[in-house]
Amino acid sequence: MTVVIGFEGSANKIGIGIIRDGEVLSNPRRTYITPPGQGFLPSETARHHRAVVLTVLQEALQQAGLTPADIDCVAYTKGPGMGAPLLTLALVARTVAQLWGRPLVGVNHCIGHVEMGRLITQAHNPTVLYVSGGNTQVIAYSERRYRIFGETIDIAVGNCLDRFARVIKISNDPSPGYNIEQMAKRGSRYVELPYTVKGMDVSFSGILSFIEEAANKMLASAECSAEDLCFSLQETLFSMLVEITERAMAHCGSQEVLIVGGVGCNLRLQEMMGVMCKERGAKLFATDERFCIDNGAMIAQAGWEMFRSGQVTELHDSWITQRYRTDEVEVTWRD
Repeated sequence: MTVVIGFEGSANKIGIGIIRDGEVLSNPRRTYITPPGQGFLPSETARHHRAVVLTVLQEALQQAGLTPADIDCVAYTKGPGMGAPLLTLALVARTVAQLWGRPLVGVNHCIGHVEMGRLITQAHNPTVLYVSGGNTQVIAYSERRYRIFGETIDIAVGNCLDRFARVIKISNDPSPGYNIEQMAKRGSRYVELPYTVKGMDVSFSGILSFIEEAANKMLASAECSAEDLCFSLQETLFSMLVEITERAMAHCGSQEVLIVGGVGCNLRLQEMMGVMCKERGAKLFATDERFCIDNGAMIAQAGWEMFRSGQVTELHDSWITQRYRTDEVEVTWRD
């Protein structure tokens, strides 16, 4: 039996999870929440992570009923993500690995999401839509790499939603995307927005500029409600994501879709993707907020796979990299 502890802190969530041979033993998490209308800055986020990291580590061990002696390997998020928060967790993981005398594994954050999704849903070889605050990619496995078939050419879909939430001053608790989703359920009028799909890629910055301007005019003149704008934004963004996912499925001859990442919890996105899958006779796999939002167990799971296939990170190599591409990692644990 192999037990791996995973440290995640690439954005405003800090999570530490423990995995034993595909079983999630613990997965505590804390979120740094800012006031409405504000984003989270790297330095302040890192300060939050430093303040709670030892408490979360203690919780992870207690919930799993384990001691440091039971841990076989320490995994941490190497990137991509925000520099200061990544560095904070990397330092803690490196220290813990040395104190406990355990090997260290640096994990690609995106691959953590994919491996967690595969573990929880038991999807065999899916086309993956990875959607979060920092990333938007359509991924499929081929020849020992997770290949990127399409992605955003500017901002991520979660970033687009978060920034719109700031414009209309929606609360960041528990997350701006979740609050937009709830408001969208009460929206009924569709406001036409730019729809920007470029081949296999998508662009969200133009839509954000357009809806920011529209919000100021339309809400002032009561032409439509904030709920209508949330509804319209979701429908447009998610239609674009479903389109490029379907195109990648057709290219790969795939009959499975797995949605991962924080935006993957959105039930409307899952519903729209489900309709497309049904029309193609394909299967949709998705997880709930325990596993699609950034968490420590996903880093532990990817670390478990890497460690078991012989990958370890030497101490002199245990830095972080903010721009760490999904397709840079050699996938040594899959056929």
